[in-house]
Amino acid sequence: MSLLLKNATFIHWDSLHFEQADILVPAVQDAKITLMKAGSAEPDGHKVIDCSGKLVTKSFAVGHHHVYSALARGMPAPPKAPNNFREILEYIWWTLDKSLDEETIRYSALSTAMAAAKAGSTFVIDHHASPNCIEGALDIIADAFDEVGVGHLLCYEVTDRDGQERAEQGLLETARYLEKRQGLVGLHASFTVGPDTLGSAVEIMSEFDAGAHIHLAEDKYDQEHCLHEYYQRVVSRLNEAGILESSKTILVHGLHLDAAERKLLNKKTCWLVQNMESNLKNKVGLFSGNNLGSNIMLGTDGMHSDMLRSAKAAFFTGQIADTINFKTAYQRFRNVHNYLSINNFTGDGENNLVVLDYDSPTEVTKENFTGHFVFGLSANHIRNVISKGRLIVENRKLLTVNEPEVLKEASKQARRLWKKMGR
Repeated sequence: MSLLLKNATFIHWDSLHFEQADILVPAVQDAKITLMKAGSAEPDGHKVIDCSGKLVTKSFAVGHHHVYSALARGMPAPPKAPNNFREILEYIWWTLDKSLDEETIRYSALSTAMAAAKAGSTFVIDHHASPNCIEGALDIIADAFDEVGVGHLLCYEVTDRDGQERAEQGLLETARYLEKRQGLVGLHASFTVGPDTLGSAVEIMSEFDAGAHIHLAEDKYDQEHCLHEYYQRVVSRLNEAGILESSKTILVHGLHLDAAERKLLNKKTCWLVQNMESNLKNKVGLFSGNNLGSNIMLGTDGMHSDMLRSAKAAFFTGQIADTINFKTAYQRFRNVHNYLSINNFTGDGENNLVVLDYDSPTEVTKENFTGHFVFGLSANHIRNVISKGRLIVENRKLLTVNEPEVLKEASKQARRLWKKMGR
């Protein structure tokens, strides 16, 4: 059933033009919405939502996520405290991903999709790893996201860190998935991907006209390893391999880049994703978009699923290390839609909307909206969420799944996961 949003203040997400309108929202993927004069006669056969006093705009999307981290919240610390970034990976995340199985992947995905939806995101770009449960893992995640009603662009994190057999399984899972769904070719990072695996990944990119999704210079170790093993910096290595030639390619973090790397990336059509809170947590450095061009978007890196929160972190921390203002913070927040549109990915069309119950003590206009975006708007203001024309959150409650039941089972699965990890 199509939706009719009555008496809305509609904000065009790209121009920030404000318009008082009734909005007809078709329940068809990537359909266009129709703006009608506010107070128009109600056509028959539509569910009507009164949006008087509410702001309606395009919903949000996550530029980089990690479903596999969803059940780590509150997890006991590792027996030995990590002293650096590589030990954080080894003692925490590489221990966790090896312990994942079909059930824990499913409830990680359901939990992530639910949290994203309630925070206003109707599309998630995810980077997944589960070395002991590779085959079919992406289908489990996709099915869970579909169940909640959240669009997705998935990949499996191919790496040599668990041996050649696991790397080959990851490549096979990638090709199998791309044969039937949109997705990317996932790679962990240069320092865990050898020449043969990198070459095979590029071949899959070419075969399926896909981009890569890879962590880039998140920590200094990535550069140090590349210089030691390949006598070049990471951006140069990825460029020579062909990773950077696709506008579908996503490079994640990009903290430790020199001037030459920034200059090269500025000339490319690939995209970088900033994940400020994760960088702070891991003490790996602060992101700077200086001389990197405009192809920068925001992600959560599995820390949470709240893109408004990520945007605030990018803005405030950027006052120290970056050149960022209200306008560029909003632009990076919304760039994920440009990435998806330019590359013809489906699921992020006009009929993905949020209804905001934003009770500001000051007026909200086109001229000051980005100031409200940084200092005012939060996930608490999200009342309704519409995905592909379908109402999935109404009055802050999920309609597509039984949230209490899912969270109860997710908690059970988390305890089982922690036990497998020896926590």
